[in-house]
Amino acid sequence: MPKQQRRTFTAEFKKQMVGLYENGKSRAALVEEYGLTASALDRWIKQAQATGSFKEKDIVLPMNPPIHEEA
Repeated sequence: MPKQQRRTFTAEFKKQMVGLYENGKSRAALVEEYGLTASALDRWIKQAQATGSFKEKDIVLPMNPPIHEEA
């Protein structure tokens, strides 16, 4: 069976999908209507909320707080 080619989406498309979701369109409806994977849509929503960017280099994970040793 041939391997499916990976699709790529523009930042503008991702922004539109996140906008539709934030304006009340259900996650399931977006996935079905646009042929997306739920995990990709979830990642775009999380990226938009965290940084407003869809570029991997702009995604900064929070660091763990410093550990203070008790004397």
